[in-house]
Order: sequence, then C-alpha cells, then structure tokens
Amino acid sequence: MGYLILKRIAAAIPVMLVVATIVFFLLRLSPGDPAMVLAGDMASPQEVAQIRARLGLDQPLLIQYVTWLGEMARGNFGVSILSKRPVMELIMARLEPTFVLALCAIVLTVLLAVPLGAAAAWYHNSWIDRGVMALSVLGFSIPAFVIGYLLILGLSMSLDIFPSQGYVSPFVDPWGAARHLALPSLTLSVVFMALIARVTRSSVLDVLGEDFVRTARAKGNVERRVLWRHALPNAAIPIITVIGVGIALLISGVVVTESVFNIPGVGLLTIDAILARDYPIVQGLILFFALVFVAVNLLIDIIYVLVDPRIRY
Repeated sequence: MGYLILKRIAAAIPVMLVVATIVFFLLRLSPGDPAMVLAGDMASPQEVAQIRARLGLDQPLLIQYVTWLGEMARGNFGVSILSKRPVMELIMARLEPTFVLALCAIVLTVLLAVPLGAAAAWYHNSWIDRGVMALSVLGFSIPAFVIGYLLILGLSMSLDIFPSQGYVSPFVDPWGAARHLALPSLTLSVVFMALIARVTRSSVLDVLGEDFVRTARAKGNVERRVLWRHALPNAAIPIITVIGVGIALLISGVVVTESVFNIPGVGLLTIDAILARDYPIVQGLILFFALVFVAVNLLIDIIYVLVDPRIRY
C-alpha cells in the first residue's frame, strides 16, 4: 500500500507541472490586462506602465514563468493583485463552504443514485427501470444553473421552504446550515446522480447474469440478500470509478452552483478572480483543483485494493 501511494504521488508531479504550465501561458495569452483593471478607464499610459512594472508583467513571458515556478516550488502561490492578500490565505478562507457543499452533494448522490440504479437493474424492463432511466436522461439534459433557478422559484420563492441564497456554517448553526445547503446540494448532485444511477444499473445487470448469483439463489438466499450481499459488491469497481471521475463534474458544478446561490466558496472566488484578471488567484485555484483531483484518484486506487484484493498495481 505504501508503494502504491508513493508511486501515485511521483506520477502526480509531472501532471501538476503540465497543468501549471498550461494555466500560466493560457492566462498570459488571453485578452485583457490586470494593470488596466487596477488603473481604471481614466488612467494614462504612463500609469498603466508603472503598474505593469510593479506587478512584473513587463518582463518577458519566459522570465515570468521561471520566477513563478520557483515561487510555486517553495509553496508560495503569490499575492492577489487586487486584495494584496496571499492566494493560499484567500483559498483557505473560502474552502469550508465549498468542501461542505461538495460533501453533501456526494453523500446525497450515493444514498440516492446507487439504490435507484440497483433497483432499475433488479427490475429490468419494468416501469421502475424505465422511470429511473428517464430521470437520468432528464438529469443529464438540464444545465445545473437551470435546475438551481427552478428550485429557487419553486421551493424558495413560491413555497418559502428553503432560503434562496447565502451560507451558514454547520459548526455554528447545524439546522440553518442544512436549510441553506438543501437546494445547492440537490442542484449540484442532479447530474452526478444521473451518471451514477446509469452506471450502477449497467454494472449490476452484468453481474446478475454471473454463475455465482445463480448459485446464491440456488442455495436459498432471499432475493434482497442476493442483490445487496452478492450482486452489488461485485459491481462496485465500475461504480467507484465513476464516483471518482464524477468529482470533476462536482468541481465544475461548484463554480456554477455557488454563483447561483451566492455561496462564498472557492467557486465564487474563481469567478471573481477571472472577471478581475487576478492572475495569481486563478493560477492558484486551478492548481488547487488539479491537486484535489489527483488526491481523489489516489483515494480511488486505494479503495480498489480494499474492495477487491485481487487488484494489484
């Protein structure tokens, strides 16, 4: 297990380097100038040039890249152009709402999508199967922001059941946090649930035709035990894989969801930084997201070994 972790960490280093390089040059070559944003519309060319020199933007791209890479190697993500605060400090200050929202979405997805997918496979070609698949297609087809606005319109503005915006920490007010997170968590998990339900159905259907399932039935096991004790655990590997891949959907969905529900998390920070052309924050956030994705993949590899000891790396 220790060798697996070290191997995955070593493989993540070049991945992070490639991500850092692409992010750096894409931001520098894209339209817009943070010096112009700081200077304002009425600034003279001399004032803009002074700001560019102070930020180091007047240096050649290669020198900027080498300097930035050296700071990154020392764990320094830079300082925000606008707020003058360290990038890591800004990210950590916004991390709790994003982490809590993503965790709630993942838990909600697994609790709903896996049983629905397993039921659809068990009652193959029945109305349950067709209903689950229809809901999955619907979940894939509707954008997250549309689902968010529909939930706000129906459950917040019309019925006044849940608040439409804001965030309350569960460490301060658990009940208030649950009410504020209900709609964002559901919005974020809809596409994820559609994906997991379809993969669960497909995996369980494949396993139900195996010999060991027929043997379990022949031994007199009740149908519920055959499904949950024999079929579903042996269909777990594809489901775990898709849960790991689905984290990428959550990362992109967090940005949209936090914007819709005005949650002061990392996603909203990303939008604000992009609009303000705040290079250090955008670079730090993308690298942070990439690091989270690498860590999730490492966790999935470890779970593979725990779920199925036959798997070796």
